Amino acid sequence: MTRAPRPTHIAARGGLDASAVALPGAGPWPSLLDFLAWRLPAQSHAAWAARMAAGEVLDESGRALPPDTPFLRNARVWYYRHVEVEPTVQDSETVLFQDDMLVVADKPHHMPVVPGGRYVRSSLLVRLRERLNLPQLSPLHRIDRETAGLVVFAVQATTRAAYQNLFRDRAVHKVYEALAPWRADLPLPHVQRSRLAPVEGFFTMQEVPGEPNSETRIELLELRAGLARYRLTPVTGKRHQLRAHMNALGLPLLGDRFYPQVLPADLPDDAERPLQLLAQALAFDDPVTGKARQFESQRQLLPLRDWAVAVRP
Repeated sequence: MTRAPRPTHIAARGGLDASAVALPGAGPWPSLLDFLAWRLPAQSHAAWAARMAAGEVLDESGRALPPDTPFLRNARVWYYRHVEVEPTVQDSETVLFQDDMLVVADKPHHMPVVPGGRYVRSSLLVRLRERLNLPQLSPLHRIDRETAGLVVFAVQATTRAAYQNLFRDRAVHKVYEALAPWRADLPLPHVQRSRLAPVEGFFTMQEVPGEPNSETRIELLELRAGLARYRLTPVTGKRHQLRAHMNALGLPLLGDRFYPQVLPADLPDDAERPLQLLAQALAFDDPVTGKARQFESQRQLLPLRDWAVAVRP
């Protein structure tokens, strides 16, 4: 599937943007339906036929393409993603702030920010677009599905870039809290600077030799029975940065399904003991209004005493 800017005349439906797929210049498919069933096999041939009949597959002019549409060489078609049964997210988001420019949401664990994989209408973006009737709402940054806490959205397309530039230029002060083991031999506060790179074959990151491209400040907030609550302040925003930095220090976050070992993808989420990482606070100077903005999550990680009892020999 190719990523392309969505034409403005192809509107979101039910809070969900259309996705694009590009057709090659030649192939063995007599119809567009045959191509879609081959290219996107998560939906059956019959399911794609039903979706086309319902007007859910469009050409670049926004015209619905019926099931008998012939194969369209070198064309791009648009469709609305669909998952028959989505996983249930037991908690719901809280809107902490809303004005004409921004929406700030407090996300629960296990809810993705944007549609992906098995999560479409249960993603934070789609839920907020429908709930607030804001079809142009767009996230200014991302946090992992397993991470709870603050996510900031732009309300208007015309001012979105100004806010996105804040995150790009590291002009947003971000603070996280995390629970992890304790190392008595690691002086705190500690600044972890390293080069992070993807692990081949996995959606994870690792420290590698080379010029540092990531930086995190680590401070102690609480200590109990060999476990600790930390304040993590990232300077950079690499994928999985906090999780990878803590793991590299021998301090993998409690409840982490990726570090130090990737658990099976079909393992159900642990609603009682999720990843203990919280996007706790955000602060920045608003580039549009000039106001100083500061937001804090209302969520909390589990008490250390609960984890201390669970891991006690």
